[in-house]
Amino acid sequence: MNSCQRAAFGAAILAAALAAGGCDKKSDGNTGAGTETSPFIATAVALRTEGLRSERAFTMLADLVQPVGPRLPGSPAAAAAVEHMRRVMDGLGFETWLEPTTVQHWVRGEETAEMVDAAGRVVGSLTVSSLGGSVPTPESGVLAPLIEVDSFDRLDALDSSARGAVVFFNRPMNPALIDTFRAYGESAVFRSGGPSRAARCGAVAALIRSVNPRIDDFPHTGLVEYDPAETRIPAAAVSTADAERLSARLKENPGLRVRLKMTCADLEPVVSANVIGQIRGSDKPDEIVLIGGHLDSWDLAVGAHDDGAGCVQAVEALRLIQACGLKPRRTIRAVMFMNEEFGASGGRDYAADLRRKTERHVAAMESDRGGFLPLYFTIGGPPSIRRKYIAHDRAFRSLGLSGIRAGGGGSDIGPIVQQGAVPMGFIPNAQTYFELHHSGLDTLDKVHPRELELGAIVLALGAYIVSEEGF
Repeated sequence: MNSCQRAAFGAAILAAALAAGGCDKKSDGNTGAGTETSPFIATAVALRTEGLRSERAFTMLADLVQPVGPRLPGSPAAAAAVEHMRRVMDGLGFETWLEPTTVQHWVRGEETAEMVDAAGRVVGSLTVSSLGGSVPTPESGVLAPLIEVDSFDRLDALDSSARGAVVFFNRPMNPALIDTFRAYGESAVFRSGGPSRAARCGAVAALIRSVNPRIDDFPHTGLVEYDPAETRIPAAAVSTADAERLSARLKENPGLRVRLKMTCADLEPVVSANVIGQIRGSDKPDEIVLIGGHLDSWDLAVGAHDDGAGCVQAVEALRLIQACGLKPRRTIRAVMFMNEEFGASGGRDYAADLRRKTERHVAAMESDRGGFLPLYFTIGGPPSIRRKYIAHDRAFRSLGLSGIRAGGGGSDIGPIVQQGAVPMGFIPNAQTYFELHHSGLDTLDKVHPRELELGAIVLALGAYIVSEEGF
């Protein structure tokens, strides 16, 4: 008798114990749940037992990131990751295949930045990282006066004084916001749209304070989204520690200049692939419950949290369902999307593939918030959809979650959600996520095996319940 069978054998006793611990009491108001007991509590216990005893998600993550490394779209490492994950899912006995997607192939090259005073003396170096998709500087670099702004309104008020300058967007993340993703979004707009706004004012380059709540010497990269109506200018992120130093030095010396040199380049697009594996449904195989993450990463580290974690959680969720002897009514499919970081072509091409013509995606879940401790499960759409799952709030609480709330989504699953899939997911504790995100700190040692596994268990339970119940 394996661990899943043993867990199922003791399900009645375990469920009673869970009820005594509060799983069958009134909810905290997030779902409006009543007192009914979910029939999937025993399933949750079985998945939890198998997962936490093995912690296979972390082993999968180490096997991905250690030999393969950073997985920038279009790179040889990204191609190796595609083949690696295909072999992993083949080896686990899933139905596995690849679906093509064309990706941008950008390479970083060298990048340096220095502060130069009015007399032409170098007064300090800066730790910078070219933004993804940035154009290079001229071969000799750019040497120009520095102008600091903290908003687009301040930039627009400069009139002609930004012409020929390097515009420095110095907007810290708001530490007062509990929702770190909201704080990130408020600052990331300067990274994505700032260079084109600066170009509109005549700037020759842009420096952006890294979107990082901590002060450290690690720059955080990310995609720049050029406005086709504006000149493309070189753009780089500067570490938060250097952003502080640069701002202070500029106040002391208003004539401060910056010398920036970047040799990044766009190469020819590359055909890559989404990696797909599934457990076919026993009753409604053409109805799909999708779980996934994105296989590509930035090139400053191995992308352990962003988003190696989401990929291995999806594969581990399938393995847990299989190991526990569960036979889902609907097909549960894991998708490792390619190219989320450079425009999400993988998600669009997945939704547009001819195979989708004969399928109906019931729900889609994407894990792309790091491999941290799960806090609660989410279901999108109208309240009537969530009400159907009120009873199953208890099953999620048995995994330590606070229940079911409104939410769900992700850039890769957006196109399939537009075709009718219900967005679902789970929210982990992401208070430290943006300290690592898109930087050289996103490494394997920052991932806790137990927290990562709990995310896989939550994905497995959510996918299995939907495969049984539908909407």
